[in-house]
Amino acid sequence: MQGTEITRGSGVALWRQIQDKLEKEIASGALEPEARCPTEFALAARFGVNRHTVRRAIAAMEEKGLLRVEQGRGTFVRGNVVNYPVRKRTRFSETITQQSRAPHGRLLLATEMAADAAVAGALDLAKGAPVVLLRTLGEVDGQPMVIADHYFDGVRCAGIQDAYEDTGSISRALDRMGVGDYLRKVTRVTARMPDRFEARHLRQPSNRPVLVSESVNVDSEGRPVEFGVARFAGDRVQIVFEP
Repeated sequence: MQGTEITRGSGVALWRQIQDKLEKEIASGALEPEARCPTEFALAARFGVNRHTVRRAIAAMEEKGLLRVEQGRGTFVRGNVVNYPVRKRTRFSETITQQSRAPHGRLLLATEMAADAAVAGALDLAKGAPVVLLRTLGEVDGQPMVIADHYFDGVRCAGIQDAYEDTGSISRALDRMGVGDYLRKVTRVTARMPDRFEARHLRQPSNRPVLVSESVNVDSEGRPVEFGVARFAGDRVQIVFEP
């Protein structure tokens, strides 16, 4: 960015002038999507103001969804919103790759547990039946987008933890379990505020909503194979329902 002066005594607050100049730099591409912004100290020096004035400008831009402030990492220009279509066959990596973006998934948790009423009902199991939970973090272009809990029948899908660690893919892991294909039976989407765990892993403020998607996938015979609960960063994704 080129050094730019602001006009005192113009009747326009200094922080608003700073906001306007930074927004124009984002619009022109001088500040690219996902670029790290200069520090408050650097911006204060550039505009000849105190850091509180800079902080007000950044807060206003964050409120408009133009910037993302990550505690301990800095301030970043927000990237383009990801379109996430929900179809009969919805696959994370395939969906992201089709948009010429880079998907990545990592395992946060793998555990065996007794099914509660909601999980048992979704998987058509008895309450208390053994299930496997895989919790994953899906990233797009290096930015976290979704935390997903995947529940599987612990008997039918015994060993799916190892299969996922080997393949890095839910689809390929299910293929090893003998489920070569599966279809989305139902999807429900709601919105709520994130808990502390979700806000930390999605790297978003605790006062910004997440989109919560609950889904059931079934095999070719209509038997449930996966119950999923996904929490999407609400300002980074647009869920699109397609036939």
